Amino acid sequence: MVAEADVHAPWNGHDTRVLIVAVLGIAVIVALIVAFKVHAFLSLTIGALFVGVASGIGAGAVTKSYENGVGSVLGYVGVLIALGAMVGKLLADSGGADQVVDTILRGRTGALPWKMALIAFIIGIPMFFEIGLVLLIPVVVLAVRRTGARAMLLGIPALAGLSVLHGFVPPHPGPLAAIGVLGGNVGITLALGLLVAIPTVIVAGPLFGRLAAKWVPIGAAGAALEVGAGHHEVEGEQTHPQHAAEVTRQDAPPGAVRTRTPSFTATIVTVLLPVALMLIKAASDVWMSKDNAAYPFLQFIGDPVVALLIAVLLAMFTFGTAVGFGIPELSRKIGESLLPISGVMLIVGAGGGFKQVLVDGGTGTAIAKIAIAANLSALLLGWIVAVLIRLATGSATVATVTAAGIVAPLATGESTTYLALVVLAIGAGSLFFSHVNDAGFWLVKEYFGMTVGEAIKTWSVMETLISVMGLAMTLLLSIFI
Repeated sequence: MVAEADVHAPWNGHDTRVLIVAVLGIAVIVALIVAFKVHAFLSLTIGALFVGVASGIGAGAVTKSYENGVGSVLGYVGVLIALGAMVGKLLADSGGADQVVDTILRGRTGALPWKMALIAFIIGIPMFFEIGLVLLIPVVVLAVRRTGARAMLLGIPALAGLSVLHGFVPPHPGPLAAIGVLGGNVGITLALGLLVAIPTVIVAGPLFGRLAAKWVPIGAAGAALEVGAGHHEVEGEQTHPQHAAEVTRQDAPPGAVRTRTPSFTATIVTVLLPVALMLIKAASDVWMSKDNAAYPFLQFIGDPVVALLIAVLLAMFTFGTAVGFGIPELSRKIGESLLPISGVMLIVGAGGGFKQVLVDGGTGTAIAKIAIAANLSALLLGWIVAVLIRLATGSATVATVTAAGIVAPLATGESTTYLALVVLAIGAGSLFFSHVNDAGFWLVKEYFGMTVGEAIKTWSVMETLISVMGLAMTLLLSIFI
């Protein structure tokens, strides 16, 4: 968080310098990737080191700042991505994803984007964006393959459902942090957050998805295709899931192929188990005393890492031995699940390193000074500060916490309802225009196999639409509440 003394200090030459350097650093990264075709991991690393040195961090401390940023992302998000990819691989190869898609595809095909948004919205309530993404990817990709639809027509609704909940609704870290800083109420924020989230998902998801699919008419591609493809193609032809086991079973050793398909109930239970565990943890935070004997246990099993690990172990049964796979085959599949995401994890980590260098260099402090000088209401100021810090640092959580700290004095003495609206306005601003300094940008880009330009036209525009729509809904509620 930006220190209050720094925020209210007079504008100085260093503030001007770091803003210019931040813009140049982003330009360097984009030029290396787009014009010179340098790998995104190297481009982000070079850009981070340039920004650090030019901001005056010091040659000896720049690499430390970068390493801290990489470690903070991969130390947590990297583990979640890996565990989620394991569940996703087993879900796809066992035929479980087929069961989900078969159920979703019933009825009109035109309703499929709305169903994707609904599933993502439900999963996104207790689940972090990265976890929900890696769990939903096999379902999205398989639906694209089975229907022949464009990837963005189904991908954007799923991404919108996850992203909106990440920015607006506790128990996600950003809203919870803002509630803590502002002294708000979790229950009221959750209720109002859902009111804001529902229309925002509709506009930024299924409705915008139709436009995004025209702008970027790609099919299933990228790391998601490798994770979610499964064994549904034999000699270049797609095989219906009911016949896949019979086709691939020929001449295969015992335990190498599946002999049956998991039931829809078993599939849903396995996929939603981590959701339920994290929701239980969130409920214990709100309604259970910390002195309760069950509290530490619920906190443990509801931790995202533990919840996903439990889901992996369950998936090894429901998507593994229960459908005919042997332990050696399961070990091989789990190893294979990590191959397509290794590059993604490095890029996501480098994005975290670039973000940390921007923060340590003082970019957030400079932006906060500009916002305070504008003398706006807490709602608008919170949104603007979050937008500027989000653009500069790429971190929604950093933007949320910093903006909450800046507007806290303006919100002193306000009602809990108004404080909840301030939290939502800040959350909306924290999602504005995700680009090359955001780990989520690279995660989506690599999973869907898009170029930087395609990711900006789809993911970045969608995030901006969510941000603006969220602010509009918050201002509307402030009139009537």
